[in-house]
Amino acid sequence: MAGALYDKGREAFLGVASGSINWINDEIKAVLVSSSYSPNLATHQFLPSVDARTGSLTAQVLASKTATAGVADAADVTFTAVPVGMVIDYVLLFKNDGKPNTSPLIALIDSGSATGLPLTGSGADVSIVWSNGSNKIFKL
Repeated sequence: MAGALYDKGREAFLGVASGSINWINDEIKAVLVSSSYSPNLATHQFLPSVDARTGSLTAQVLASKTATAGVADAADVTFTAVPVGMVIDYVLLFKNDGKPNTSPLIALIDSGSATGLPLTGSGADVSIVWSNGSNKIFKL
């Protein structure tokens, strides 16, 4: 599967779904997601749909976000001490509104939009480097 936006995330960017998203001004977080996650881009809407697949990993706040011509970008992120043996296929982006049940999912990123995926944790830190291609992290 190529990296993609969640349907309800697209609607939130357009202001038609609850939890509207402002890429620049909202707190957007990234978390690594294990290979056991079965994405459903049409029906998964909020963080609990994925929570069980993130293990004990701490979500990282995206910094230096930009949005030009519908292209979203941000500074690369580093996750500390990814557990040994944890197989990671995706980086999940979501708007953190402080309540998991209403924190909307935005995008599920794979090797097409970030280098270093998939990966298997070794206990070391893992840096996710966003694509420098024309679509960066994603394009609306």
